[in-house]
Amino acid sequence: MDFLYPLKFKPVFKEKIWGGNKLNAILGKNLPHDKKIGESWEISGVKDNISVVSNGQLAGNNLQELVEIYMGDLVGDKVFEKFGIEFPLLVKFIDANKILSIQVHPDDELARKRHNAYGKTEMWYIIQADKDSEIITGFKQEINKEQYQKYFREGHLNQILNIEKAKTGEVFFIPAGRIHATGKGILLAEIQQTSDITYRIYDWDRKNKDGNSRELHTELALDAIDFSAYKNYKTPYKKTKNQSVSIAECKYFHTNILDFNKPIEKDYSLIDSFIIIMCLKGSLLMHNKNNIEQVNPGETVLIPASLDNVIFEPLGESIILEVFIP
Repeated sequence: MDFLYPLKFKPVFKEKIWGGNKLNAILGKNLPHDKKIGESWEISGVKDNISVVSNGQLAGNNLQELVEIYMGDLVGDKVFEKFGIEFPLLVKFIDANKILSIQVHPDDELARKRHNAYGKTEMWYIIQADKDSEIITGFKQEINKEQYQKYFREGHLNQILNIEKAKTGEVFFIPAGRIHATGKGILLAEIQQTSDITYRIYDWDRKNKDGNSRELHTELALDAIDFSAYKNYKTPYKKTKNQSVSIAECKYFHTNILDFNKPIEKDYSLIDSFIIIMCLKGSLLMHNKNNIEQVNPGETVLIPASLDNVIFEPLGESIILEVFIP
């Protein structure tokens, strides 16, 4: 459908007690000055947070309206068949100026049973990390539910959690059920299923701006947690200049990284899915048919499924993520 073109959306900013200023300082986001913004929801189909188009003839329309009108031309035929008008991914930039709560997300089965919703499998790409920044992900030893509860009750949860140093460019894949927390001093891109269900396990005894503790979901979390220990929690990959490299792949999404300094022509005709482009570094021109769109650091673009051929022309050294439904 010729009317469709690469779509940009107005970010939805989320105030968080752990938010900082990197969304502005590193990604150039125009943030409200009086709030601590921790998340920028770039493309969202979450109820009450539906993304609104900011560029071109479709500006002002929200994502759900567009899926309803353009269906498979926008999201891909198989994606539309499975998800209908609900957009299946939520992509964000997250700025953790302080450590986040220790949390876990339910899988599809548990989320459907409890909340009539999808579960939440996600991945993180570390855009920037301060020296000594850390990520909590999974357990460092195999435990069972009873042992976990004992550590929790005695206030020694940290003794069994796997804690990793976080460095710029690293990838962490976090399937539903894996206990996790982003440490302080980290700016990351997050790709996840469309779900806003989080079970908060421990929040470091923090108080919110009204002086109250935030709600914990310790009992709900018990049935959601995967108590296994795994050998590797980081996803290894090797960047190849001017070539898309896979950094995360699961049934919910596939993410590539492209580090490039020359024009790259993309043929997406075999991918029956929209493509999301997240610009992490540098700027580029995106050419397709009669349309040219400039994409700057911190900007996210939705390429409709009907646009098979796109040329990315970098304006200097650029790094982008490509995200689609496999």
